[in-house]
Amino acid sequence: MLTISQLAAYAGVTVRAVRHYHQIGLLPEPGRDRSGYRTYDAGAVVRLIRIRTLADAGVPLARVQELLDAGPEAFADGVQEIDKDLRAEIRRLRGTRERLARLVAGEHLALPRSVVDYLDRLRGLGVEERYIELERDAWIMIAAQAPHLINAVMVSKHEQLDDPDMVRLYSLVSGALDCPADDPRVVEVADIVERLWIRAVEAGELGADDFDDQLVGLLDAVMVESAPGAVRLLEILEERGWRGWTRVERVPDNRLNTQQPPS
Repeated sequence: MLTISQLAAYAGVTVRAVRHYHQIGLLPEPGRDRSGYRTYDAGAVVRLIRIRTLADAGVPLARVQELLDAGPEAFADGVQEIDKDLRAEIRRLRGTRERLARLVAGEHLALPRSVVDYLDRLRGLGVEERYIELERDAWIMIAAQAPHLINAVMVSKHEQLDDPDMVRLYSLVSGALDCPADDPRVVEVADIVERLWIRAVEAGELGADDFDDQLVGLLDAVMVESAPGAVRLLEILEERGWRGWTRVERVPDNRLNTQQPPS
């Protein structure tokens, strides 16, 4: 006959584990001998080893009793079901780990994959990280306000990056965040923006949006606060017949066929 310590040692578990199995009904608790000690026989050793083996294999303790008492066919079915549950849990945990790994980059928090891919493409074009952070914050607000629009918008944004004007625009704004309002690059940015907007109007791509006025105001504020020359840029565009930034009013009809806007 074995003491609880000896039983635990034979089965390769702790005394605390044995007592826990008693509490949850997996291992019958024997009566006390004349000296007041509980003693265990070989059957208890075998049952405890089976419990430990199932637990080590990943079987939840809530299912161990069911498998211990099952016949061969029911045991096989139960193991298959548990394996299926474990595989699903593994997939979930892998997904969680991937999301945690992506959080290191910062923009992955609160942003869908399509936006992250777009920001990575900007990095590949040499856009400065400081500007990417500004754009990231804007996309976080948009993703929260209109998540159903994000993927379609990202498709359009990727198409725009095939336009040399758009690539040049990113190069300019990225490198000119600290430039003063009278820097000639501000005028060049205005020229490019106007060309892009004119093309958008002609293609019927510039119109109403699904953003509320508060979001538009926040996005415009991000743009205005991004660089000393941002206010001057908006002034130049307004002088040429444009108003707004996030929500742009259409250019007058007499400018739609302009090939090269005046500087």
